[in-house]
Amino acid sequence: MSDGAGSLEIAHAAAGRPIADVAADAGLRPHEIIPWGRAKAKVAAAAVLERTAGGPQGRLVCVTAVTPTRFGEGKTTTAIGLTQGLGAIGRRPILCLREPSLGPVFGRKGGGAGGGRAQLVPMEDVNLHFTGDIHAIAAANNLLASMLDASLIHGNPLGIDPASITWRRTLDMSDRVLRRIEVGRDPGEGAFPRETGFDIAAASEVMAILSVAADLPDLRRRLGAIIVARDGTGRPVTAEALRAAGAMTVLLRDALDPNLVQTLEGQPCLVHAGPFANIAHGNNSVLADRVALGLAEHVVTEAGFAADLGFEKFSDIVCRTAGFAPSAAVVVAGVATLRHHGGGDLRAGAANLARHVAIVRGFGVPCVVAVNRRAGDADEDLRLLCALGLEAGAHAAVVCTAFEHGGAGAADLAAAVVEACEQPSAFRPLYDDAASLTEKLETVARRVYRAAGLDIAPAAAQRIAALEAEGFGGLPVCIAKTPLSLSADPSLIGAPEGFTLPVRDVRVYAGAGWVVALCGDVQLMPGLPDGPVAEQIDVDASGATVGLF
Repeated sequence: MSDGAGSLEIAHAAAGRPIADVAADAGLRPHEIIPWGRAKAKVAAAAVLERTAGGPQGRLVCVTAVTPTRFGEGKTTTAIGLTQGLGAIGRRPILCLREPSLGPVFGRKGGGAGGGRAQLVPMEDVNLHFTGDIHAIAAANNLLASMLDASLIHGNPLGIDPASITWRRTLDMSDRVLRRIEVGRDPGEGAFPRETGFDIAAASEVMAILSVAADLPDLRRRLGAIIVARDGTGRPVTAEALRAAGAMTVLLRDALDPNLVQTLEGQPCLVHAGPFANIAHGNNSVLADRVALGLAEHVVTEAGFAADLGFEKFSDIVCRTAGFAPSAAVVVAGVATLRHHGGGDLRAGAANLARHVAIVRGFGVPCVVAVNRRAGDADEDLRLLCALGLEAGAHAAVVCTAFEHGGAGAADLAAAVVEACEQPSAFRPLYDDAASLTEKLETVARRVYRAAGLDIAPAAAQRIAALEAEGFGGLPVCIAKTPLSLSADPSLIGAPEGFTLPVRDVRVYAGAGWVVALCGDVQLMPGLPDGPVAEQIDVDASGATVGLF
């Protein structure tokens, strides 16, 4: 950055516009926002959707990326910069992003509010607690777990088989020692001792439900459909049967409405829901997207991790559920990242970029490559990446300097995206609802990952057969795998193909409306790395936060 200021210093120096002014410029009316402090607000989604129903809809742009590395691709920063760039060229954008989870914020990744001159403000609020939505999700999840155990202890009226319990507790923090625990050890409680564990809140089915619920009644219905266990005859036991869904809905009432903040340059942003893309569907809420589409010319949304994860799930799960479609997609790439994928050779590493462009185009969506410029990148390398992006079939390939220059550094990218949105789009999901679960998994594995086939563990195959017999075969699939490779093996970097995708377990998210396939060694509860970001976070003598990024 030209003035040498760091991201946190820039965020602290940003005064921000009054949130009521941001809301008004977004097209929101005073009664449609609920101020949440001085710098953020809740948006009354039901009121906005009722008012804008049948009106013009904006163009939806999904930002995704190449396979991530330790260098960081700058996907969120680019999405924020693109929104600022759209504002700089006279468009009316709204940005929709997921809420950062505290686990990654304190772990290796750091915050999820952008960086440099392309940030959300108030940055600290967005990254730390925010409006309490994720805490509400964890509370609702754990209320259900507690009511399940209470039902067992108080006579087990539903005839629950303790060995069949699949519902786990959650925590919005990376804590690997909680992955496997034993509960019910107090002999005085009459509990049923068993092995269980914690998942991170972003992996909870409650989070998944919040991200796709259409309104409060739909949220209530979906929560009631959660399957937590089986009875002695093998029939599902649901949250509705435990009479937990009503209280869970009350806990989530405020969390259902999207949160309004702004970019450094004053464009509106709806931050809502936070499922990870490696273990969940990786996109912000359908409600936020729908609200934004009814108000803005262009809606920028970000899909987690790379196109093989977040964008595939956005296309096959979110768009299928919500009934909308992207007009264009942006694939973010960087020189250091693609050198890593090529073993030091940028041209070889660009094969990974070509694969992600092909994934986007495979859904019938025009693609723009955003080359995220970092300090030290050579001009010839940036030109080469742009040329290779075009060679891979992108509609346009543009260098983006939003981190250093904000909206001005993303104006060319914004113009390319507007042009791509005017191109013919033949969006289509990869598979039909009527395909079997195995056929859906094979379609994603072969067409997106370029696998030779599946290796389904016997227990997973039995679960697939049982789920289809129970009527869940028509659901889409959500593949949980490492984000560090197109395969399920994080060591296979670049553009691997011809490998076998191992499916070790299968779970039904009956309330959310999809089937999760666990592949390889992916964990639903991350662990803190050596030297986590949390070690750097503190307060200075004036009480200001330091070390958060």
